[in-house]
Amino acid sequence: MTTEPTTTMTFITIFIWTLVLFFKESRGQVTVTQTPAVEAVLPGQTVSLKCKTSSDVAGIVINNDYLAWYQQKPGGAPELLIYLANRLQSGTPTRFSGSGSGSDFTLTINGVQTEDAGDYYCQSEHYPNSVWVWTFGSGTRLDVGSNTAPTLTILPPSSEELSSTTTATLMCLANKGFPSDWTLSWKVDGSNKNQKSSSKVLEKDGLYSWSSTLTITAQEWTKVGEVTCEAQKSSQTPVIKTLRRDDCSG
Repeated sequence: MTTEPTTTMTFITIFIWTLVLFFKESRGQVTVTQTPAVEAVLPGQTVSLKCKTSSDVAGIVINNDYLAWYQQKPGGAPELLIYLANRLQSGTPTRFSGSGSGSDFTLTINGVQTEDAGDYYCQSEHYPNSVWVWTFGSGTRLDVGSNTAPTLTILPPSSEELSSTTTATLMCLANKGFPSDWTLSWKVDGSNKNQKSSSKVLEKDGLYSWSSTLTITAQEWTKVGEVTCEAQKSSQTPVIKTLRRDDCSG
């Protein structure tokens, strides 16, 4: 039976990936850093993903830096996109391009499409002490979607907290927003208040959920007229949610 080239390439890719994981704990001398950890873009935008190695990658001749880029989609095996820093693997769309040399490399996607969402890994090859070392970066997750304003919900302090402590904690829940650069802010009777926000969680539907916590004294809470939570994003209409203390049981 004849093995198709695409199938052979998949087996080779998986083998390389497995080999890298095998050496991951023992290599020690090479570090590969990818930034950002997460990038969220809209369809049609251009995005650049960075990869930096702790030392120059191997290369037998000029412009042949041993640096590759892989794309991995949920539930799938990593697929080779670019090898030797800037050469497209057969089948890779031309909107992908690689650049860089030495220890600094970039993967650029011009005109991102929704199917480009996934995890991207750079992989370096070094030859220290006459031993080949393959090293993967920690990856960058690329989210692709449309501008979606989150839905806000304000949770008032619990009666248990108000009766047993001297603080009053409010929480603003932001659900199903995109991309991930929406920010939350608080106002109490029109005055800005400091707050603490949680990390954003990417849900299975590709939208983000997160929260923000506001803590004031229980005495302040008794004098509050209303609190406002506002979600903001550049060039988008803010989302505002207001809670009146008189509407709360506590």
